[in-house]
Amino acid sequence: MVYYKDFISKDESTIASNALRDEAAWNSDVLKLFGKTIVTRRKVAFQGDDGIHYTYSGFRKNASTWTPEVKKIKHAIEQLTGYSFNSCLLNLYHNGTEGMGWHSDNEKEMMPRACIASVSLGAERTMAFRHKQKTESYKFQLETGSLLLMEGAIQEYWQHSLPIRKKVLEPRINLTFRSIILQP
Repeated sequence: MVYYKDFISKDESTIASNALRDEAAWNSDVLKLFGKTIVTRRKVAFQGDDGIHYTYSGFRKNASTWTPEVKKIKHAIEQLTGYSFNSCLLNLYHNGTEGMGWHSDNEKEMMPRACIASVSLGAERTMAFRHKQKTESYKFQLETGSLLLMEGAIQEYWQHSLPIRKKVLEPRINLTFRSIILQP
């Protein structure tokens, strides 16, 4: 993993966050957990190149067209890292009562061992990692404007989560840029 604390300045983060709230096609996420369909309070949007789709938790998401702000951030990440991405999953957490449970981003549409670039905007939140076979675990404070690169075999051997933090009152937008295999 590689962490860039100030990938985007605080002022630019505020501008980007405001633009994304207006530009992105936000919807409640629908998940299947233990055979039950759940609609989350967290909002999601999925953007990408033409023909890209992504299935997780039993539901397929078709990419909408890149919005200007997401495309701008994507370009900046690609320039910095040399990686290229064809899609972005956006998550809007209204406050710390919304989180994400333990998971790995290893769905069949993902390119194996491809880098996932995670940009945080808004409230600072903790991201936790735990090894799938060992007792190792780590926590990172993801600050506004930060970029976290999850590279190589990390999705094979680690899970990550965004724990609920009831004291966090501000919203957070997370953008995860991905490389999806184009499928029919």
